[in-house]
Amino acid sequence: MYDLIGDIHGHADALLQLLRQLGYSKQKGVYRHSERQVIFLGDFIDRGPQIRETLEIVRPMIDAGAALAVMGNHELNALAFHTPDPNKPGEHLRPHNEKNSHQHAETVRQVPADELASCLEWFRTLPLWLELDGLRVVHACWDERMISHVEGRPVSNESLAAACRAGGELFGPVETLLKGKEARLPPGITITDKDGQHRSSTRVRWFDDPAGHTYGSYSMEPVDCDLPLPVSVFDEAAPYPPTEKPVFVGHYWMRGQQPTLLSPNVACVDWSVARGGFLCGYRWDGEQQLDESRFVWGR
Repeated sequence: MYDLIGDIHGHADALLQLLRQLGYSKQKGVYRHSERQVIFLGDFIDRGPQIRETLEIVRPMIDAGAALAVMGNHELNALAFHTPDPNKPGEHLRPHNEKNSHQHAETVRQVPADELASCLEWFRTLPLWLELDGLRVVHACWDERMISHVEGRPVSNESLAAACRAGGELFGPVETLLKGKEARLPPGITITDKDGQHRSSTRVRWFDDPAGHTYGSYSMEPVDCDLPLPVSVFDEAAPYPPTEKPVFVGHYWMRGQQPTLLSPNVACVDWSVARGGFLCGYRWDGEQQLDESRFVWGR
């Protein structure tokens, strides 16, 4: 059975506390459980004060088979940040502008260059999703159409370029899987995200049918707008069926005093440890209807 752990963002102390709560102990340099396996939801790096220490915990667990993991958007961003753009000499697939450099700054500062280079190559080995017996795992959004476009493609420089350039063959599918679906807000309406950036689009509840929703009720973020959704949102929607097996995601910076489910078969385990929240896990024992009492988090 599996213990799913959300976005860590360099908070190694919180990770160690959660692993111990879940009954994992260090054996020959690797945190293990006698009967269970962790599944990490990605976003190991950036923001937090213990990025190097976090990688020193999670990478040996995954390499030793004590854990599985999917890639987060921050691992993808890091690969693009450090990969030269073959079409733009002197530039990279993720531009080194102020916003992107600030987001990645703590990782560059805390992880020595040689170790970071090794970690980047290791990031390439992380799958974008996991289809397992009884459950599914992806960083942000499960969409079979998007998966079909990416399936079988290794994370090479060529596929990375196709995923990181707007208009590239893999840009839309990878954006959906690792960053979720968004809806453009009506003219004149913006939101301020967790990094203080003003945005004209909002992340949406991809697991719900948009019928009957407004911008405000279909958004994953606080949006004060009761206008009906446009046709484009319906065209992009592929609601996750309630009859499908459970899917676990991270990414969404959920808020609250304790975790709640997104739907009976969709759980988010990112509860904003890097923004004053807590590191969250879910102890899954094969149930097809998820149970909020199985969430575990730092206390």
